[in-house]
Amino acid sequence: MEMFSKAAGPIGVFDSGYGGLTVFDKILERMPAYDYIYLGDNARAPYGGRSFEVVYRFTREAVMRLFREGCQLVILACNTASAKALRTIQQCDLPRWDASRRVLGVIRPTVELMDRLSHTKHIGVVGTAGTISSGSYPLEIAKMFPHIHVEAEACPMWVPLVENNEYASPGADYFVQKYLDQLFAKDARIDTLILGCTHYPLLLDKIRKYVPAGVTLLPQGEYVAQSLEDYLKRHPEMACKLTTGGTRRFLTTESAEKFSEAASIFLHHPVEAESIRLEE
Repeated sequence: MEMFSKAAGPIGVFDSGYGGLTVFDKILERMPAYDYIYLGDNARAPYGGRSFEVVYRFTREAVMRLFREGCQLVILACNTASAKALRTIQQCDLPRWDASRRVLGVIRPTVELMDRLSHTKHIGVVGTAGTISSGSYPLEIAKMFPHIHVEAEACPMWVPLVENNEYASPGADYFVQKYLDQLFAKDARIDTLILGCTHYPLLLDKIRKYVPAGVTLLPQGEYVAQSLEDYLKRHPEMACKLTTGGTRRFLTTESAEKFSEAASIFLHHPVEAESIRLEE
C-alpha cells in the first residue's frame, strides 16, 4: 500500500486537458491565498469518448501523482472524470490510500443549484459523449430533485474546437447550433442549461447565440469555486492541512511549452508548465 506524506500541502486540480483551467481560474479568483498544483493530462485528452475503465485508470494515476506531490485535497475539474471515476476513487481507493484525504468533483456542486435556478423545472445538459452516456447529471438531479425533468445532448465536436483554438471561428457555429437545436427539439420548456464540460465556457458567446431567449446558462467555474470555499469552511480539519503561500505549479503530460502557451490564454497571465509522465 502506497504511503503518502501527512504534511500540509497544496490543493490539486486535475483535468484531462485545458478545460479545467476555466474552473481553476474561478477558484484562484475566490481563494488566492492557497498553494495549488494544476495537472493536465493533455497527452491523453480528450477523455470524453473513452471507456469507464480507461477514464478511471487515467484519473487514478493523476490523483496518485497529485497525492505524491503533497496534495491532501484534489478537485476533479473534469466532468468526464467526475462522472466515470470519482465514486470508485472515493469508495475504493481513498480508504486504502489515506482515508483523511479528499477527492471532489464538479457535478454535485452544479446539481445543487438546479431547483433554485429553474422556474419551469426543465433542465438541459450538454457534455462530452462520456459524461452524457454515464447518466451522471440526470441521476444526481433525480436523487436531489425528483420533480425536475432533464434532457441531455452529447456534443462530441465542442472539445476539439476548443482544444484546436477554433472556438471563435465561423466553422464552430455549425456544430454549436446543431447540438443545441437537437437538445431543444427534445424539450422546448428547458429554461436552464448546464454546460457539463469545463471547455464549454470558451464557446459561451456562440452558445448564447443559439439558445432560446431567457435560457439561463450555467458555466461551472464560479459554482465549483463557491462550493469549494463552503466545503473548507465546513471542514476546518481539511483547511488546516492546506498550505497558503499563494504558489501555483502547472504539470502537463504533453509539451510544457504548448501547455504554457494555451494556459496563459485561459488564465490571462503567463504560465510556466513542467512536463511529466503519469504512471501507477
